[in-house]
Amino acid sequence: MSQMIASGTLNTTIANGIATLTFGNPASNSFPKALLQQLTTVIQEVSTNDAVQVVVLQSEGTGVFCAGASFDELLAVSNEAEGAAFFSGFANVINAMRACPKVIIGRIQGKAIGGGVGIAAACDYTLATRQASIKLSELAIGIGPFVIEPAVSRKIGKMAMSQMTLAAQEWKSAEWAQQQGLYAATFETLPELDEAVQQMATQLASYNPKALLEIKKVFWEGTDHWATLLLERAAISGQLVLSDFTKNALLQFKK
Repeated sequence: MSQMIASGTLNTTIANGIATLTFGNPASNSFPKALLQQLTTVIQEVSTNDAVQVVVLQSEGTGVFCAGASFDELLAVSNEAEGAAFFSGFANVINAMRACPKVIIGRIQGKAIGGGVGIAAACDYTLATRQASIKLSELAIGIGPFVIEPAVSRKIGKMAMSQMTLAAQEWKSAEWAQQQGLYAATFETLPELDEAVQQMATQLASYNPKALLEIKKVFWEGTDHWATLLLERAAISGQLVLSDFTKNALLQFKK
């Protein structure tokens, strides 16, 4: 099933107990609000689909995995309510992934920036290519990785998270990301990555679904408060995106 969204697409296929969700956007697979909303809805749908044992989350193309938030939509934000609503899109996706009773495998074929790092971190098991470097550039545009911080810190720890956040212009290599625990493994080529993703998904789909459900609860124990925490964080970003600093920085990035 393929769905066209303004400035993006979302395709869902289900076969042999594996649901594959593929999002795309010509602007480096960045997320406009509508695409975030649709991804949240689809994750919630597969969560209750008995035909699905495992979810694979991936993006289109062979380049950037996800460039985070749509700069065009960030520039269009005109008040705090609009800002909070936009950043709540990432909060809702992460919370849907957290609450999903199915194990989610992330396939990261290229660079991940900002919200893209958060989505990779919210996956239960993440595989990547060696080209999949990561960056949290939010401070450089006058905001911060507030919404995604709990998911990223849960995977790589507070110290690594703080290093990435403060070095907002610096790319961290896929090797570094694997060493910190964001990636379970990295591969030289896309075919190798795809083979590993398929093998992992097929293996997980063969396990007792009740056991997978219970172990996922264990993995995410202590995160129920994220349902409100991430929305509170979205409000902070929604305020900051209105600043002259951020508006000017976004215009510079778009040049």
